[in-house]
Amino acid sequence: MTLAYARPESLVSIDWLAAHLDDEEVRILDGSFYLPGSGRDPRTEYAAAHIPGARFFDIDGIRDETSPLPHMLPSAEVFACAAGALGIDADSFVIAYDQPASFAAPRVWWTFRSFGHHRVAVLDGGLAAWMAAGLPVTDAPPRIFPASFPARFEPRSVRSAEEVAGLLGTVTEQIIDARPPGRYAGRDPEPRPTAKSGHVPGAVSLPFLSLVDTGRHGAWRTAAELEAAFAAAGIDPQKPSTAYCGSGVTACSIAFGAHLLGSDAVAVYDGSWAEWGNRDDLPVVAGETPGR
Repeated sequence: MTLAYARPESLVSIDWLAAHLDDEEVRILDGSFYLPGSGRDPRTEYAAAHIPGARFFDIDGIRDETSPLPHMLPSAEVFACAAGALGIDADSFVIAYDQPASFAAPRVWWTFRSFGHHRVAVLDGGLAAWMAAGLPVTDAPPRIFPASFPARFEPRSVRSAEEVAGLLGTVTEQIIDARPPGRYAGRDPEPRPTAKSGHVPGAVSLPFLSLVDTGRHGAWRTAAELEAAFAAAGIDPQKPSTAYCGSGVTACSIAFGAHLLGSDAVAVYDGSWAEWGNRDDLPVVAGETPGR
């Protein structure tokens, strides 16, 4: 098993960030997001306490407003404007974090990479680890100087419903379901209304929480533990895969976990179950096994 991450630069420690808060190229983003019905408002929580200099990255706001689906990727032009308004340019080193129990920082990481910006990392343990270490937070809004961000869409990181449907019954790509086991099996309700419960035929279950250590504020598991989690699900992270979840947020954790192991072969089905579970023309199976 691997002893160290293949891409350690993509996971930043709280100690590193504390020492580099004032670096000219560092741009810190709070990308917190919560499921409907959680009773939590990420923007309000950000305003009350965030890492000094952090800007709020609105996953629900920076989206394709023409789509009825939640927070679908926007166009390159829309994203370029949003990133530039946050003071991010081509040279920025973007560090994404989230608030306790959010698990959305990998979505921010994946979004920037989907638009051609690879100088982006995730803060290990997020705000929970930062505050547990006694590091400073503030309610002061950051000073932001608008910048020019060159967004270039990279379609290989994204899958549509039609592309996923084209994988059914083939061995072209592994399909990975990042939701909790009860939702994968169709036993537990979805947080958003869906017509059908269960999973995409042939999809294997790899709950995103199996990749992080909740006892360490959601810090990422070691490389060896990540390899073991993928292997236990019967997944080779080095082979082409498509990951999905409820609405395309926690599926990005699967892509990020594979990335830490040196693989960028995992794409994300952006519409995820919010789309698949509501379309009459797409098949669904229920139960503990992948099914066909």
